[in-house]
Amino acid sequence: MAETTHTIWLSQEAFDKLTDELTHLTTVGRTEISERIAAAREEGDLSENGGYHAAREEQGKQESRIRQLEDMLRRAEVGEAPAGSDVVIPGVKVTVAFDGDEDDTDTFVLGSRELLGLDSDLDESTNVYSPQSPLGSAVLDHKVGDVVEYATPTGAKLSVTIIKVEAFEG
Repeated sequence: MAETTHTIWLSQEAFDKLTDELTHLTTVGRTEISERIAAAREEGDLSENGGYHAAREEQGKQESRIRQLEDMLRRAEVGEAPAGSDVVIPGVKVTVAFDGDEDDTDTFVLGSRELLGLDSDLDESTNVYSPQSPLGSAVLDHKVGDVVEYATPTGAKLSVTIIKVEAFEG
């Protein structure tokens, strides 16, 4: 997967939360998983050692999350996405019309609940699409008035017109 270079807009709370998670994973998390792997190695034959394989799998997931957090924090800007822009970037609220039908619209935030500092119970009515999702990647870097096509997970082709781009105020 190609690494993205877009700025990620984070609230101070979300930035702090992700920084704390990264610190925990790179210190306590790595130590704990290393100790579990070492203990499992002492049990003998690694080819049939379920504890060893589970710990190694967990280590892989943890290291992947560390890389993800490092990338997000490296690109992070604390504050609100710039207002007044009509270009779709992560952290903005986007309104699109499906197949050009002004009555069939969807409004969503491009980003992730985690990055935007939204807890799942904070604002369940806010649709949040990842920039890697089919719709999110289709509208990314496009501007108001652009018509873009994307393929749904079922393979159907849809087109949307970008109607509005505004700063997200979570």
